Amino acid sequence: MRFEGVWFRYARRAAWTLRDIGAAVEPGATVVVLGRNGAGKSTLLQLAAGVLRPVRGRVSDRPAIVGWVPERFPADQPFTAGDYLRRMALVRGVTDPHAADRWIERLLLTEHAATRLGDLSKGTAQKVGLAQALLLPPGLLVLDEPWEGLDAVARTLIPEIVAEVTHAGGIVLVSDHRGEITALPGAIHWTVSEHGLQPSPEKTPEGEVIVELAVRRSEATQAVAELRAAGHRVLRVKDPDADVRGAPVIAEPGRDPRARADRKPR
Repeated sequence: MRFEGVWFRYARRAAWTLRDIGAAVEPGATVVVLGRNGAGKSTLLQLAAGVLRPVRGRVSDRPAIVGWVPERFPADQPFTAGDYLRRMALVRGVTDPHAADRWIERLLLTEHAATRLGDLSKGTAQKVGLAQALLLPPGLLVLDEPWEGLDAVARTLIPEIVAEVTHAGGIVLVSDHRGEITALPGAIHWTVSEHGLQPSPEKTPEGEVIVELAVRRSEATQAVAELRAAGHRVLRVKDPDADVRGAPVIAEPGRDPRARADRKPR
């Protein structure tokens, strides 16, 4: 998925919230979006999810199935938690009749399934929002401060779910001011500011070595996803034939596309 010269503002004469954003993210990647309050993190995530459209530029190659979890779940709806999730499953074309019930159980919502959405605590409503985003396996999962209001047990589920999505080849974009996802193996950090979007400097942990490897072109996406899911940091991916022809090299965001393809195991 690519952000191609994306500019956004909320009104014609308003100041630009985001300016000339250019970045790319590969299948199987986790991107942690950082920045001060008001920098545009939530705006960037909404553009990624397709909730907002760029004023200039475009977001291309967005996966077909998107799971979107806003910072505050819109609980002012005339449903119980269970009814809402089952209706959302129908709306989204979920063929598995037990999908909603499985997420209700996994996210510890069973005792709240018959409670009206408006009567739920913020943390419980947030779990309902997370469940609806996962009713179909997402090719892109976008999480805006997903830990807000969650209890300690529920917070431990977020990194687990993120790892499952990326292992299946999905992309995860998440804003995190708590620092609870930043340590996830293979996570890429983007910092949003008034100057645009910049990859955050990456520290090289001690005790790592670089291992160069080659895989079949048709298996590259799956290999990257499996390496990241196993806890390795994929530094970049390069197509040697494309490089010889002068075509662009596949690269991690913010890295020199002429560099080698390496990975660092933990």
